[in-house]
Amino acid sequence: MTTTDTLAAQSMTEHWQQVYRQLHAHPELSGEEHGTASLVAEELRALDGWEVTPGVGGTGVVGVLQSGPGPIIWLRADMDALPVQEETGLEYASRTAGVMHACGHDTHVAALLAACAQLSADRPAGTVVAVFQPAEETGAGAQRMLDDGLLQRFPKPGIVLGQHVAPLPAGFAISKSGPIMAASDSIRVKFTGRGGHGSQPHLAVDPLLMAASFVVRMQSLTARQAAVPSGPVLVAGSLHAGTRPNIIAETAELLLTLRTFSDTTRDRMLEDIARLAQAEAEAAGAPVPPEFAPYDHFPVTVNTEGDTERIMATLTEGGIPVMPLTNPLTGSEDFGAFGTAARCPSVFWHIGGIDAARFTEADQALMLAEHTIPPRFPSNHSPRFAPDPGQTLPAMITAMVTAARAELARS
Repeated sequence: MTTTDTLAAQSMTEHWQQVYRQLHAHPELSGEEHGTASLVAEELRALDGWEVTPGVGGTGVVGVLQSGPGPIIWLRADMDALPVQEETGLEYASRTAGVMHACGHDTHVAALLAACAQLSADRPAGTVVAVFQPAEETGAGAQRMLDDGLLQRFPKPGIVLGQHVAPLPAGFAISKSGPIMAASDSIRVKFTGRGGHGSQPHLAVDPLLMAASFVVRMQSLTARQAAVPSGPVLVAGSLHAGTRPNIIAETAELLLTLRTFSDTTRDRMLEDIARLAQAEAEAAGAPVPPEFAPYDHFPVTVNTEGDTERIMATLTEGGIPVMPLTNPLTGSEDFGAFGTAARCPSVFWHIGGIDAARFTEADQALMLAEHTIPPRFPSNHSPRFAPDPGQTLPAMITAMVTAARAELARS
């Protein structure tokens, strides 16, 4: 590489770092990614050969790079942020109160844009479709793009590739064939009692007491699954009732998250949760049955066997070491909807975003032995989650470009 080429490469790297900082400072919630979509479209249009279509499925953006006959691959990045108040202290921290890229989707967007730039320069034979998806956090974005004719309006894929930043050492990836991420359901449970004065609880039916007892009792639903590999996860993330200490409220509302790895387990758990809520209400003498409403469903993310092993070997050869992953992760994604709808293989991997120097030998041993992250590292959705862009972006760009080139080279 000549000095001129080196300077050009450094300039381009700094450009994508700036794009990342811009995205991080201006996060947008699910379905509201208008500024992000405009930036993506503008960056793609500045690249040679890309046909750009905004407004797919709402705020989604699709870019198509056609370079003669050959395989058709889709590369996907999600764009939305979360309703989280940032606490990272970064100089480019979110400028929107109460909204943050706490799941690292800004790194996904910047890395895919950079990968598009490299593929534009290389022009490997075949067709690349870059899918910038909105509303992943609600589980609705992929389906919205499909409902808007994604498969009919753009070249149909032979394989779909995607990646996600994680609190792993930067430069390392994890993946596995088969189920890699859980199905997820959000659940709203509302207990209705009979309000009254806090000094006279015998004249009321306390919905907060029902809700508190329900939270404790529902832990038995997952505890009895302890012997089952990849058992379900059930957590109460929100409980709201009342406004003052001396008023017994009329209602108490809970928001739950359920993670499962099979349709059978999901159906059973939903039935059990509804039955337990009904039993709590009846035991308390509630005047009406509880309300039970699942929403924001994510399917199980499944990596295609054979294709996953091939692509992970390709990443390793390209300088991205892949750590073994035995059990699927309990996080959820709607990425798999694309491959399912297209009836083609899909492969998803997670890649580290934390400065590798911060991980001790003990940390690495813990990760290898128990497949868990040391608790001192903030995880995705934390207000302190802050990938190191200097290490993360180059690794994510390398991973996506390496995988894309290899798949385009296959006959």
